[in-house]
Amino acid sequence: MSKPNPAPPLTTEDLNALRRLDSCTLANAIETFHVRLRNEGFAHGAVRCLFPQLQPMVGYAATILIRGSAPAFAGPAYHDRTDLWEYIQSVPAPRVVVVQDTASRKGLGSFVGEVHMNIIQALGCVGLVTDGAVRDLPAAASAGFHFFAENVTVSHAYVHIVEFGGPVEVAGLSVHSGDLLHGDLHGVQSIPLELARRIPAAAAAVAAKHRAIIDVCHSPEFSLEKLREAVRNNQI
Repeated sequence: MSKPNPAPPLTTEDLNALRRLDSCTLANAIETFHVRLRNEGFAHGAVRCLFPQLQPMVGYAATILIRGSAPAFAGPAYHDRTDLWEYIQSVPAPRVVVVQDTASRKGLGSFVGEVHMNIIQALGCVGLVTDGAVRDLPAAASAGFHFFAENVTVSHAYVHIVEFGGPVEVAGLSVHSGDLLHGDLHGVQSIPLELARRIPAAAAAVAAKHRAIIDVCHSPEFSLEKLREAVRNNQI
């Protein structure tokens, strides 16, 4: 089992500053640091935000591999894996459970419903991201608990834990234990921890450049010449 990222947790103020950013602005800000390719670091659209009305989610990843479309060959049911709870609490708070479904029929069974959502929320988790399924949506929505998932299902089927704490991949997003994640109605992405405190200022700078272009578009003195000049002067 890999250990959580050793970088010190961000302060409440740092996390709140990231939570105030929408994911598109955040992605633009990360791009300005040139630390990863622009087609990396986010989950593709198969993973949907089920509660877009909630404030953006920010938290550190607790990673789990599951299967669920057929009974486990050996080992306890996931309800008996209380060692999972110690692992989740070893990750800095706030926490986001990230579940990769490795079943042959991915998304047939849900790892988290009303009961397990309440358990992991009690463990300091603020959301769940999975390429599998979730269920009991009204309970999660009323609790303000984020669900990002590829599927919704009625049953937990034969869901069981394969392992936890190691690397997972959900809809093209590679996640390690302790990674910092952000999610809203646009989707889920990782935030490089070494940049996290610098991102809000970078986001403000990007937003100002975008606003300068948009203001020209709405100006009564709009012209193509002024638009070209604004775009030229405010390239990201």
